[in-house]
Formats: sequence, C-alpha cells, structure tokens
Amino acid sequence: MPPFGGGTRARVHGQDDRSFDPSPGPRPAGSDPRGGVPGRRLDAAELGVDLGARATLVQFSTAFCAPCRATRRVLGEVARMVPGVAHVEIDAEARLELVRALGVLKTPTVLVLDADGRVVRRAVGQPRKADVIAALGEAV
Repeated sequence: MPPFGGGTRARVHGQDDRSFDPSPGPRPAGSDPRGGVPGRRLDAAELGVDLGARATLVQFSTAFCAPCRATRRVLGEVARMVPGVAHVEIDAEARLELVRALGVLKTPTVLVLDADGRVVRRAVGQPRKADVIAALGEAV
C-alpha cells in the first residue's frame, strides 16, 4: 500500500474466505490471544504509519501473491473514495512479529480498523469492493 499510506509490503499466500468476518478464526499456538479478535487495538507505532482519521484498511501481503496485488487495487480505490480512510499494506515477511501477534496465516489478510485503531472486521483472500465498503460501515 505504499501509494495509499506509505506502508510496507508483506508475503504469505492464500485466498480462501473473501467475506469480512468479525470472528478471529484460527490462531497459531503461542500467538497473542487478542490477535485478530475484534476490539484488538493497533496504533501507528505498531503499523509504522498513521491511522486514517475515520478508518484504516490494513492489508498483509507478500511479494509473489497475485490476489494481494488485486486486493491492493480494491483497497486503494475504496480509500480514495471514502474521505478519512487510509490503506496500509504490510509486508508479512518483514513483519513476522506482527503477523504472529495477529494470527495472520494467509495473504492477503485485511483488517478494518476504526478511528481508534480497533479491529472491527477481518477477511482472508481478495475481497470484493462492495464487501470492503460494507465493512467500513462498522468502522466509521
């Protein structure tokens, strides 16, 4: 997401669940139990970039993940359409500590954060634009 928020890129493959799910899903053993659970708060220091004024779309990606490129385009379009929404792309390989803490098992994984940095929705796989916009409704 460098063009949308100056974030970093990630690497992990997968494209299963395309809809946004408020449940955390499976987490690796020893991961932070607050990981992808809605209500978990992330801040600018953890993400390495400022949060959006209204919401933030956090994308975990990898270099060789084709669905990650398509997800980058979709999230970037939505971030440009909705005022106060930022798109941050994180390189999963470069940020393994954050990947583990959040229980990210595949890429792309997208987290929707509200203005305070709380995780309100999570999706694995390439989301549809309409699903992203609907998920933002919970964050703004």
